[in-house]
Amino acid sequence: MKNVYAQSGSAMKLMLAGGIASAPLFFAVSIIQTFTRTGFDIRRHAISNLTLGELGWIQSVNFMITGLLAILAALGIRSALRGGKGGAWGPLFIGIYGLGMIIAGIFRPDPGMSFPPGAPTDMPASMSSEAALHSMAFFTAFICLVAASFVIARRFAAQGDRGFRTYSLATGIIAPLLIMVGMSMNTWIGVIMGIAGMVAFGWVSALAARLHKLA
Repeated sequence: MKNVYAQSGSAMKLMLAGGIASAPLFFAVSIIQTFTRTGFDIRRHAISNLTLGELGWIQSVNFMITGLLAILAALGIRSALRGGKGGAWGPLFIGIYGLGMIIAGIFRPDPGMSFPPGAPTDMPASMSSEAALHSMAFFTAFICLVAASFVIARRFAAQGDRGFRTYSLATGIIAPLLIMVGMSMNTWIGVIMGIAGMVAFGWVSALAARLHKLA
């Protein structure tokens, strides 16, 4: 029985390690492409637009791998938080976030704003069904992360951990505020949306790291 528990603990730590790597991997790959993809301008284009063009498969795979790592993290977090507040809903929301990222990687936004090279110079007049699925999947994933941050904040509040409770609450407030600010602006939208993603995705990695340390 002791060996079974040891193996279970090892599996949990391995899944949490995937969560730790998820945000740094996603943004490392995205940032490299931001500075190397011809025609891409982070001030005008969202990170999702990197899925377009001949090299778009790189970002599509990046979305899907990040999603898979998030699902693994959700399983590890569920195991670590089992039996207490947030032990069910928190990991569920994070798992849906992971699934949303996978779907967002499968379906792509529409070309526009001169990216990829040769695309129309303006935003598309209408959204294709593929782009609609991409947007719906991504925003569902993002909303689930916001919900998860509030659920997990309650868990740490019950444990008397004011630091991570405050961090989780701040994530749930700041990330959607940044999205709203970005959507209201004509310039720097990609930068602001990217920072919002760093806040939200980074919280998953930070949570996984904290639970990994305590495991």
